[in-house]
Amino acid sequence: MKKFDNFANCLKVLKTADFAEASENEIYRTGVIAQFNLTFELAWKALQEVLRLHGTAGADTGSPREILQLGFKVGFISDSSSWLLMLKKRNLSVHVYDENEANEIVALIRDNFIAAFTVLEETLKDKIEEADTEL
Repeated sequence: MKKFDNFANCLKVLKTADFAEASENEIYRTGVIAQFNLTFELAWKALQEVLRLHGTAGADTGSPREILQLGFKVGFISDSSSWLLMLKKRNLSVHVYDENEANEIVALIRDNFIAAFTVLEETLKDKIEEADTEL
């Protein structure tokens, strides 16, 4: 699945971020935040694609928030609060001009969001395999 593969590849890059460098270097920090934004975008789109693959009602259309809530409702996402925080921070990060806010987002990426992305990656991988065996 192309969307899942793109998400997994983007997450792989995000996991290699040097967070010590991000705290010292503004351009590097901006790059980490941009990679997070891209990973988030690909994550919810991959989730939507796998929900469709499973024939989940309501997966054909929807905003990122609606798709995340649907993923939680059907058990593809277990930690809705992390994902809703991620959505909020993704929306705010596009307009972050304050260094403290940028540092906060980078810390959340390091301490929380990468782990949530990783759990989703494993869940989607399992759900894709599950759907393939049903065909």
